[in-house]
Amino acid sequence: MKPVPFELQVPQADIDDLKARLARTRLPEQPPGEPWSTGPERAWMAQLVETWRERFDWRAQEARLNAFAQYKTTLHGIDLHYLHVPGKGPDPMPLLMSHGWPGSVFEFLKIIPMLTDPAAHGGDPRDAFTVVAPSLPGYGLSFTPGQPRFGVNAIADCFATLMTDVLGYRRFGTQGGDWGGFITSRMGHAYAERLIGIHLNLLAVRREPSVFPDPSAEETRYFEELKTWLREETGYQWIQGTKPQTLAYALTDSPAGLAAWIVEKFHSWSDCHGEIASAVPIDEMLANISLYWFTGAIGSSFWPYYDRMHTPWPIPDKAAVTIPTGYAEFPREMLRPPRALAQRVYTDIRRWTVMPRGGHFAAMEQPALLAGEVREFFRGLRRERPHSVDRP
Repeated sequence: MKPVPFELQVPQADIDDLKARLARTRLPEQPPGEPWSTGPERAWMAQLVETWRERFDWRAQEARLNAFAQYKTTLHGIDLHYLHVPGKGPDPMPLLMSHGWPGSVFEFLKIIPMLTDPAAHGGDPRDAFTVVAPSLPGYGLSFTPGQPRFGVNAIADCFATLMTDVLGYRRFGTQGGDWGGFITSRMGHAYAERLIGIHLNLLAVRREPSVFPDPSAEETRYFEELKTWLREETGYQWIQGTKPQTLAYALTDSPAGLAAWIVEKFHSWSDCHGEIASAVPIDEMLANISLYWFTGAIGSSFWPYYDRMHTPWPIPDKAAVTIPTGYAEFPREMLRPPRALAQRVYTDIRRWTVMPRGGHFAAMEQPALLAGEVREFFRGLRRERPHSVDRP
C-alpha cells in the first residue's frame, strides 16, 4: 500500500507504432446533411489525423504531466495512479479531484496550480489546497490488463481508502464532474463523516420523470430538454453500458476510430460553438486521447457505464447527500437540472453559481473560473469543518 513515485515514459516504439497506424487510416465517406450532425466531419477528422501523426508532440505533453508529483499504490486489487501536489499556503486543505469519461488526469494540469498556489494566480494563499487527483480505476495509468473492474461505488470506496488510509487525510474536500460528479456524490453519501464538503460541476440526479410525479414548471422544462438529450445524445451510453467489449475491439485497434469516438464529445459537450479549439486546445485534447491509446484503457474505461446500467443508483432510494454542497452550472454542460430538483438529492446546497461560459470539460475549458468557484465554496467551510491530517 506504500506509495511509489511514478513518472510516465511511453516507449518510443509505441509512439512509432501509433504514427504508422495513423498513416494507414482509412476514413469513411461524408454522409449527407449538416457537418457533425451524424458525427465528426470527414475533412475535420482527416486534418486531425494528420496533425496527430505529423505535428503533435507527445513528449511535450508527457513532460507536462511529469512536472507534477505522481505516485502509484496498490489498493483494492489494482495499482492506482494519482497526482499528489502540495499546497502553498499557511494551511492547505486536502482536496480530492475526480475526472470522468472521456477524460483523464490531463484535464487537471491547468487548474491544479491555481488551487495549490492561489497567490501566484491573483488569489489568497489562505485558500490553498493540497490536490490529490487519481486516474480512475480502469482509466489511463490506473489500468493493467486483467485487473478488477470498478463501478462508481467501488471507485468511491477506493478513493476513500486512498485519502484516509494511505495519505492520512482524516477529513478532506472533494470535487468532480462527469463520473467524478457521481463519485463525489457517492462519497458525500457513504463517507460524509470524512468530508468537509463536496463541489460539483455535474449533478447526480435521477433522469426518470416518473420519479417526480408532480414536477414544477422549471422541472417540466428540464424534463423536456432531457427527452431530447436521451433521444439524440445517449447512443454512446447504451453501447458502452450494454456491449462495451464489442466497441473496445474497434477503438483499441484503430487510433483514428478512438479519436473520432472521443472528439465528437468534445465537439458536442464543450462551449466551442462548433470549433473545438476555441474551447480546448487541440494538443491538450490529443494528449488526453493519446493516453487512452498508449495505455490500451478505452475498453476498461467503459465499465462504469456497464455497472451503472446493471446495478442500483449510487444514491439509494429515499437517501440524500446531506453534507455541504457547491455546484457550478456551466452553460454548455450536457444536462443542467434545476435547483429545486437537485435539492431533493443534495439537502445542504451552500453555493449554486450559474457560470458565464464553459461546458462539460470545465477544468480544461475554464480552469480559472472553476478554481475560483472551488476556492469560494470551501472558504467558509475551512473554519466550520476544519480538515484533519494524521500521517500513517
